[in-house]
Amino acid sequence: MNPANPVPRCRDSAASACRRRTRLLAAGAAVVTVGAGLELRAVATGSTAKYGGDALYTVLLLTLVVLVAPRLTPLRAAVTALAASWAVEFLQLTAVPAELSRHSTVARLVLGSTFNAPDLLWYVVGAAAGLLLHTALRPSAPAADTYPTRPRPERTGG
Repeated sequence: MNPANPVPRCRDSAASACRRRTRLLAAGAAVVTVGAGLELRAVATGSTAKYGGDALYTVLLLTLVVLVAPRLTPLRAAVTALAASWAVEFLQLTAVPAELSRHSTVARLVLGSTFNAPDLLWYVVGAAAGLLLHTALRPSAPAADTYPTRPRPERTGG
């Protein structure tokens, strides 16, 4: 790994294929996440369904972030998804999501309708879970000899 660039990247010659693979995995993860959310709603009730759904909402956003920007590090993707989740939750302090939700099921699913402070914590749980999964599934770093290296400047006496 290059100390000047600690982020493992796909080699230049395979970068396009690597990004395609990452996007394909992200798309698959998004489908699995939606399925998990629907299954959770079907089998669970109350707090389990609500807060589990909140965590999965952020996991879904993380998969969509990776789908759009596959070069982001897992941490940056998770932080971006968490920020988007929080932004939507804080938007619920206005009347906009509730009004849109009255007219559209999709708006209700995406934006919700009412602010609930505990949701903020469950978004963190989802971001952390997504971060762990993304880190585990991310392509491994290429061997150290695949990175071009620059000679270190020589120290002068003094």
